[in-house]
Amino acid sequence: MDKTVADLRKDYTLQGLNETDVAPNPFIQFQKWFDEALTAQLLEPNAMTLATTTPDGKPSARIVLLKDFDERGFVFFTNYNSQKGQELAENPEAALVFWWAELERQVRVCGHVEKVSTNDSDRYFQSRPFNSRLGAWTSNQSDIIDNRTLLEQRFEELQAKYENQDVPRPPHWGGFRVIPTQIEFWQGRSSRLHDRILYTRLDDDDWKIQRLSP
Repeated sequence: MDKTVADLRKDYTLQGLNETDVAPNPFIQFQKWFDEALTAQLLEPNAMTLATTTPDGKPSARIVLLKDFDERGFVFFTNYNSQKGQELAENPEAALVFWWAELERQVRVCGHVEKVSTNDSDRYFQSRPFNSRLGAWTSNQSDIIDNRTLLEQRFEELQAKYENQDVPRPPHWGGFRVIPTQIEFWQGRSSRLHDRILYTRLDDDDWKIQRLSP
C-alpha cells in the first residue's frame, strides 16, 4: 500500500548543535553553514523563502535567491513593483527561511527591510547575463497577462533593441536588504528533539544566544 502524506517522515541523525559550538556572531555562523552547503554541492543553496505581509496582516511567501550577505544583512533583487516589492514598501518587515535538506538544517531570519543603494543595484544588474537583464525589462512582475506569447514578443523586441549594447537597469528593479533582529539556526535531531539556537540583536548591536525548545 502506498504511503499517505501523514506517513511521510524522516529521522534526523547527522549531527547536533550546541551553544558552545556556535560563533558569537550569527553572520559568522551563517557563513560557516553556507560554506558547508556549498561544499556539499547542494542545489541552489542560496534559495530562500521570503515571507512578507500587507499592512492589514495578509501573508505571502515565495522563493527568491540570496545574492549577498554581510553584517548589514541579507540581500536579494527584484522588481520593486511586484507583489513583494509593494508589500515591502507598505510594511518593510520580512522573514527568510533557508532549507538545506541534505544537511538536515534550516536557518530562519526576521527583521526590517530597506532598499540597497542605487550603486549596489547597478553593480549587480550589470553582472547578470544579457538575457536576464532583458528579462527585468520584459516582465511587469505580478501583473496579469493574457498569454505567454505577449511576453515572448516583448523579449524579442528588446533583444533586437539592445543587440551589442549595454542594457541599463530599469528604475523599478533593484535590491532589498533584510536587516535581522533575530536569526535561528536549526539542526535536525532524532525523535524530533531538534536543536534550535536563537540569536537576538541587542540595543548595542551585540547578540544574545539562547536555546529554544523544539
